Amino acid sequence: MKPGRLPSIALAVVFLTVAPAQAATVQIVMDNLVISPAEVSAKVGDTIEWVNKDVFAHTATAKNGDFDVTLPPKKSATFVLKKAGTADYYCRYHPNMKATLKVEP
Repeated sequence: MKPGRLPSIALAVVFLTVAPAQAATVQIVMDNLVISPAEVSAKVGDTIEWVNKDVFAHTATAKNGDFDVTLPPKKSATFVLKKAGTADYYCRYHPNMKATLKVEP
């Protein structure tokens, strides 16, 4: 083996053993006119899955305009988080249903 090649190989092994973080799926349930959990933290790249267990439609509508997801009765919908920040959201059909989504970089 040529001198100086061993450090290069060792460095390559170190880079290959560091696995990138994988995106997660965070589930939020709407049931009995309640969003649960009411506060969730996630990271950019994660997927939010809203599950509507009620017999009527709901929305997940961000007050800042980041997302507006419609959930038919007994269905689910997903949204991939694209930017960091805090989004307060609610159901347009049932404004008393409120929650907060905190997205970290």
